[in-house]
Amino acid sequence: MALIANKKTNKILALGAESTGNFSVYFGGKVYFSPEFGDLLEEKNFQKFKKIVLNYLKENKIKPDIILTDLHPFYKTTIWGAEMAKKFKAKHIQVQHHLAHIFSAIGEKIIIENCKLKIENCIGIVCDGTGYGEDGKIWGGEVFQIQTGKLQTKRIGHLENQTMLSGDLAVKEPVRMLIAILNKFLIKKEIYKFVKKFYTRNQFELLYNQLQQNFNCQETSSAGRVLDAVSVLLGFSENQRNYKHESIDLLEKNSHKPYLGLKPKITNYELLTTPLFEYLIKNLHRDKKRLAAAAQLYIAQGLYKICQISNVASQIYFAGGIANNKIISSYLESKGVFVNKKIPRGDAGISFGQIIYFLTNWNK
Repeated sequence: MALIANKKTNKILALGAESTGNFSVYFGGKVYFSPEFGDLLEEKNFQKFKKIVLNYLKENKIKPDIILTDLHPFYKTTIWGAEMAKKFKAKHIQVQHHLAHIFSAIGEKIIIENCKLKIENCIGIVCDGTGYGEDGKIWGGEVFQIQTGKLQTKRIGHLENQTMLSGDLAVKEPVRMLIAILNKFLIKKEIYKFVKKFYTRNQFELLYNQLQQNFNCQETSSAGRVLDAVSVLLGFSENQRNYKHESIDLLEKNSHKPYLGLKPKITNYELLTTPLFEYLIKNLHRDKKRLAAAAQLYIAQGLYKICQISNVASQIYFAGGIANNKIISSYLESKGVFVNKKIPRGDAGISFGQIIYFLTNWNK
């Protein structure tokens, strides 16, 4: 339990996201924060999740007035949350995924400093693999300006949009991301040289034609997808994912003292990631472990630079699954950015962030 001083008397149930099951409940001025339930896409995990949520509400005689879920319309937790809202005659409020990440960090700082649930304007950096954006695209490398108390949040920057070739399949097969990125500056036969280890000529032809036709392709600003592609290009991971963040974990594990001199390229508050791959391709003959570190540092420096040029002098927070990356988080912490230490930085902290978002902002 975490004590959160607030005038609101609502009983609030937050159901989190989906890839890492977790729920939080607010009542009596406190937040109950549950353990993790694993990936809720696995039906056995989801059934256990629902059972424990309902048991907790029953045992504590809680009838929620507010039910908070992710913005993604097809998450199991979103659909179930809407059903629960009807059952309890509660208000169903959807919270954008990355804002919940930021507010999980804000909430931890509030608890640590034992201060009131009122904070000054701040900036939040969020890096993860997948989050449903307000424009319907897949976000994951974002910078937000937050004005609390007025429910004003503004996405002021992000990573360059890259193409997820075959949509979600690009998460499982990161070479699809690599093909799409290299397509921005290399000709067809040059691209194939870098991916022939993973696909036959015929397979590549099909993927390349699919990309040209923009068939089953999604745009994403995800830092996770970019780093997946870096890991594959440098030879640290294969064209598969055995667990969440595997490619990024291998990239970090194989990183060494970064090459310096790679300056972030930013246009209209957008950190361009295509130039990063142009740099890597030109320097593949060099120490790949140092290139790996340079690539991660590029992301950290670029996102921090966006915060600087925004001219908003305020506290900066960093959250999301990639906040667990030591190279990126260490750089940002060296600049005074606040990063969670107790509340999980990834999706297991989403439900807590949803609660804090509501308590600090919602005044309707």
